[in-house]
Amino acid sequence: MCVGLSAKVVSVKDDTAVIDAGGAQREISAGILDELEPGDYVMVHAGVAIAKISASDEEEADDIMGELL
Repeated sequence: MCVGLSAKVVSVKDDTAVIDAGGAQREISAGILDELEPGDYVMVHAGVAIAKISASDEEEADDIMGELL
């Protein structure tokens, strides 16, 4: 099973983004997504932003992870 992490984009430079996931910030690869901007929400897997998601998708993903933990 693969698990993605939802996160908010803090900054973007070239193909690298800084994300905030539950208060923890880290750099990830963002090269496969077009037009990524601060404030966007993304799904991250293995250090790579794999999809843009909506704010409501991000909240739902956080709720599900909270239930699992």
